[in-house]
Amino acid sequence: MKARERVATWGSALPARSQRSTFGLRVSYIALSAYSPPPLLTEERSGRSEARADALSGALRVGRASCAAIASRIWALLAGRGTGSAAAEMSYGSSSIASGAKTATRTFDFGRTHVVRPKGRHLATVVWLHGLGDNGASWSQLLETLPLPNIKWICPTAPTRPVAIFGGFPSTSWFDVTDLSEDGPDDIEGLDASAAHVANLLSTEPADIKLGVGGFSMGAATALYSATSCAHGTYGNGKPYPVNLSSVVGLSGWLPCARSLKSKLEGSQDAARRASSLPILLCHGKGDEVVLYKHGERSAQVLKSNRFENVTFKTYNGLGHYTVPGEMDDVCKFLTATLGLDGSHS
Repeated sequence: MKARERVATWGSALPARSQRSTFGLRVSYIALSAYSPPPLLTEERSGRSEARADALSGALRVGRASCAAIASRIWALLAGRGTGSAAAEMSYGSSSIASGAKTATRTFDFGRTHVVRPKGRHLATVVWLHGLGDNGASWSQLLETLPLPNIKWICPTAPTRPVAIFGGFPSTSWFDVTDLSEDGPDDIEGLDASAAHVANLLSTEPADIKLGVGGFSMGAATALYSATSCAHGTYGNGKPYPVNLSSVVGLSGWLPCARSLKSKLEGSQDAARRASSLPILLCHGKGDEVVLYKHGERSAQVLKSNRFENVTFKTYNGLGHYTVPGEMDDVCKFLTATLGLDGSHS
């Protein structure tokens, strides 16, 4: 399918009203056809709570909106048009609660962090990372509906920065990116800053609490970078990684620094031991047109071939760049098993 045709196809699935995409862009589309949730979510509603079904339905809608937002923006840039003639109108909010991470050349101001308190006894804490252009609030609303009462969820917001894939247009982004795959150049400085922010959020948790990190799309890529940093024991800049992860989840993402992973881990028995014992769940839809399925599959293969022996890769036929109840059920089962929540009392 040609780029212009793909833009038209994605655009026709969007509602006419303004809607925030999975990538967080506020997109105003005019005279587009009305959106109807697919049958899957309607059928799943009977077996789940209304709140959870509504949250998942919203996640699916904004996921599809993100495809059109990115496609329209990139098409405008490739065609030589400025932001004024792009198909989508984009606006960005500022955060009221921020923390900073400073590197040698750049300072990163992270946005607001949203926390979902455990409904039962606190046994584990998971930092969950949103996708490109999104914020922590959207995922916190979905995570709150999951049947995991013993988990505390921490949902930070990425810094707003110029993003190369948008031609330098600013967006919330965990690191700079030119290609949503393991093939693009790696922004080590940005990745280190975001991984350090995640580790800082986890480092204040009580010693008896198990720790995890997960994310969607670019958030999944950042979670996987945190996983490889944990296994190696250091960030890309050589500074020590300070926390021990017990579980990692990546939805519709890719593995940054895949080309250098082998040289990073080889020669260290401690790194090999940490890599082999770290449980990682990767989930990817075969219909994903934003981060192609082959990149998720390739990321799992690279991890497994570099001593990450406890990697589970799950595929979903027809799933695009969004989540569905079946995928979130798999996430719940994985976290319950790897964080020791099986015999917990809520």
